[in-house]
Amino acid sequence: MNVGDTMTFHDAMFSASGWILIWFYWLGLAMIATPVVLAFSKATRRDALIVLLTNIIVIAAMGWLYRQVGYVRLLGVVHVVLWTPLVVYLWGRAKSGEIILPFRLVIWLFVATLVVSLAFDYVDFVRYLLGERASMIN
Repeated sequence: MNVGDTMTFHDAMFSASGWILIWFYWLGLAMIATPVVLAFSKATRRDALIVLLTNIIVIAAMGWLYRQVGYVRLLGVVHVVLWTPLVVYLWGRAKSGEIILPFRLVIWLFVATLVVSLAFDYVDFVRYLLGERASMIN
């Protein structure tokens, strides 16, 4: 029986404590606020849609993978696959001169958030590949 059979992904994720829980709240806020803010500028509306759609796919894929394997380090692969190209795209957009400073700052803050998350996700994915397959729920 997988952990996913007895606990929801949300429950598993928010069973964390300390700085990890704070990070999850920050990440959730960033995932919601970024496309909302970017939608207010004509120059970043397409970016808002791309971020929103990517976030929806991430949430759905994380839930699906959790139900398949439980709360294990492999979950980071969803972020690796979907957020790595998003970071590359947004990095290029943030360097664009067509976006005014406040919206570029929002993009840079979101990119920084994703890069921090990806650092953990890449490490978790490699650790999973190297054999660390136990549940991350304490």
